[in-house]
Amino acid sequence: MRIITENLGEIIDGISGEIYTKEKLAKEINKRTGILYKLGVTRGNKILILHGGTPSFFADLLSVWNVGACAACVNPDLTKPEVQNIYDFIKPEVVLVSSGDSKNIPKEAKIINLSKDGFNGVIDPGNMPSNIDDDALILFTSGTTGTPKGVVHTFRSLLSRFSLNEEKISENEMQVTLCPLPTYFGHGLIGNSLTPLLSGQSLVLIPGNDLSVLSKLGEIIDKYNITFMSSVPSMWKIAIKVSKPPVAKSLTRIHVGSAPLSSRVWNDIIKWSGINNVVNMYGITETANWVAGASALDHKPEDGLIGRIWGGDISVYTKDGLIKSKGKGEILLKTSSIMTGYYKLPDLNDSVFIDGWFRTGDIGIIDDNKVAKLTGRKKFEINRAGLKIHPEDIDFLLENHPHVKEACAFSIPDPIAGEIVGVAICMEEESETDISKLRSWCFENISKEKVPEKWFLLDEIPKNDRGKVNRFDVSKACI
Repeated sequence: MRIITENLGEIIDGISGEIYTKEKLAKEINKRTGILYKLGVTRGNKILILHGGTPSFFADLLSVWNVGACAACVNPDLTKPEVQNIYDFIKPEVVLVSSGDSKNIPKEAKIINLSKDGFNGVIDPGNMPSNIDDDALILFTSGTTGTPKGVVHTFRSLLSRFSLNEEKISENEMQVTLCPLPTYFGHGLIGNSLTPLLSGQSLVLIPGNDLSVLSKLGEIIDKYNITFMSSVPSMWKIAIKVSKPPVAKSLTRIHVGSAPLSSRVWNDIIKWSGINNVVNMYGITETANWVAGASALDHKPEDGLIGRIWGGDISVYTKDGLIKSKGKGEILLKTSSIMTGYYKLPDLNDSVFIDGWFRTGDIGIIDDNKVAKLTGRKKFEINRAGLKIHPEDIDFLLENHPHVKEACAFSIPDPIAGEIVGVAICMEEESETDISKLRSWCFENISKEKVPEKWFLLDEIPKNDRGKVNRFDVSKACI
């Protein structure tokens, strides 16, 4: 896919201060495209990009796409065995890095730093054949230690998602976009970064997992006159506590996604930011990021509310095996931005599609107006003596308690009931509420079968490198 560089925005590293103006970005893409072309990289090749979160990363990615190749973007902090596992799985022609440090990269790999190598020629796009239905991007959602689960998108599915996003988010709203997320997964890369960048808007990059950076979030928003940003609930839970709010009133839109958002945190973000256009987003890597959203401008914040679909159709797969346009069941999606499948996993591909619908694994409710609400995740259901319990219900309840900072419920094996409910909680620093009081409060607000039987008090709820809570990891840390 040939990138029209005149339409790109500028990129600013909010920490180092490095700036790729529109002109510099275009020059860097041309230079790096030339290097890849001279190396023989072409249509159908797989290129592993082992760095991210910088202007240089985007110059690398767009040059890979310029030669018609497919980019596999991975976490640069992976260990040597993890990198080896992914390398052996996709067998890339080239590994792109941003520095000379290649200790975790397999010795047999061809390692290139495109920012250092030189090319001053002019590239003829006609020499680089590509097709809109070629593979463009592989993003890994799991499997750095086992079989990698790589989501494959074509140029067509990505372009479709960019177009659908731009229909919902105006250029004025995206004028100066802040990305505090990693650029090796869909939320940060496709929605938060490439959508504004490819529409000609400015992009500011910061590491949102750095506490010292989050403590200055309000200042950063004011410094760069940020109009739009997106992040995950866990980042906001921290930022609201450690950062003063922005005062310049530049923000016009905020997205929150990739994990369940409680109404309490939703309202906290509205209060902190000073705007009502805070949108609870629903998106998965398989749909190339955002696929639905509910703004507090149009809806009263409610646990799990994700609004209407952004291009395509949504239905539920009921427990009776029926596909219905409304009601309760597993959320099904049809969208032009759907993945082609999981890389080299044909059996898994067969299991996630039914009659042309993609099975998300999320449980939810769709009302008569096609407004959707998520209630849980199928694989996390707790089967307590035959009663199916969604742990998200317990998370939302506890996080609406004024003394609970975070909560994560999970299943615990039990010889009598099969499974019982356990929960890890992180309390507010000055809270004097103890577990017995919380348990009594739960009995007053949810059915007794859902009240956790095992409680674990943690200083912090464990999260993965994307800032998302993994219930299986939390349960391992507790039991």
